[in-house]
This record gives sequence, structure tokens and C-alpha cells, in this order.
Amino acid sequence: MSEFVHIVDDDDAVRDALAYLFTSAGHAVKTYASGEAFLADGGVEAVGAAVFDIRLGGISGLELHRQLKAMGSILPIVFLTGHGDVPLAVDAIKSGAHDFLEKPFDDGELLRIVGEALDAAKLARHRQEAETARQDRLGALSERERQILPLLIAGKPNKVIAAELDIAVRTVEVHRSRVLAKMGVRTVVELASILPRSTS
Repeated sequence: MSEFVHIVDDDDAVRDALAYLFTSAGHAVKTYASGEAFLADGGVEAVGAAVFDIRLGGISGLELHRQLKAMGSILPIVFLTGHGDVPLAVDAIKSGAHDFLEKPFDDGELLRIVGEALDAAKLARHRQEAETARQDRLGALSERERQILPLLIAGKPNKVIAAELDIAVRTVEVHRSRVLAKMGVRTVVELASILPRSTS
């Protein structure tokens, strides 16, 4: 999936200048004249980072951010603000925006902040993908394997697990092997490192 710097600004001159700045720095860029256009283009699934003017015609940058968050987007947002908008931008940071920059801004500072946002986006995406894979693996476990899993993580020996579940030790050994295989690990230590002790 391609990574872009998504620019949403209703000022044609600012939008073009930002596009030139990021393109010159080697970033792939997509531009939008409104929040509505960004959403219509599948903005909730956008990958990379975004630069929003905090005050847009139509849906505001703040409202656009709220809608994206409500739809589950993890796209990091950098707001461009006027002096009077700084309190709004601070509130946006508290609600999950990546950062804001007050106009007139320094090009180098904006590139640095957006670069950090892109790095944060990659990390968040990798974590999301890892969690999805983990949940898929957990979903592949049988009912008995799900019973044994938390006991394995708790470090209980096979004999103890067998006694607690009233099954044969050999049965525990078989299920233990299957749990490790399905979770994509080789040892119980590895298993515990990818799952919380409270997993049940």
C-alpha cells in the first residue's frame, strides 16, 4: 500500500506550495481542496500522514479529524493553524492529532514534523498488523487449546495442567505442541512474550 503525504487545504496557492515542498523532499503527495473530497477519496483508509488546515470551508479540519478517528483511522494528522487557532490545535493534540504548526511556518520544521508523523504511522501500522495476525492465530485455536493457553502462559507444568483439566498428560503435550505451532512460536517463553498473562 503506497504511502502519501495527504494535503487538505482550501487555499489553492497554499495547497500547491505544500505539494511542491513535499514533492521536492521526495514524498508522494495527494492534495484535496476540502475535507469532503478527502473522505470521498477513501481518506479513512489513507496511508502515510496528513496535513490539514485547521479551518477549511465546509467540514473543518478538526471535524475531519474527529470523523476519521471515529471511523478507526490511524492516519497521523499535522494541523496548520493561524495564531487564533492555537488553543484549538492544542485540544486536537490532546484528542490524538500528531502535531500542529502555526502560520507562517518554517518549511524545514514542517518537513521534520511530517517526517516524524510518517515514522509514527509506519510503527502504528506494524503494530496494527501484528495485532490482527495475533487475533487470527488465537481464533484458529480449538476450545481445548484455548483452555490450555493461559495455563501455559502461567508457566504451569504439563502434569499440573493435566490435573486441572482432568485430561492425560500426553493430551496436554499434544495440545501444547499445537498451540505453539498455531501461534507461530517455538517455546512457551516466546508465546508469553506475545500474549498477556490474562489471556483466556
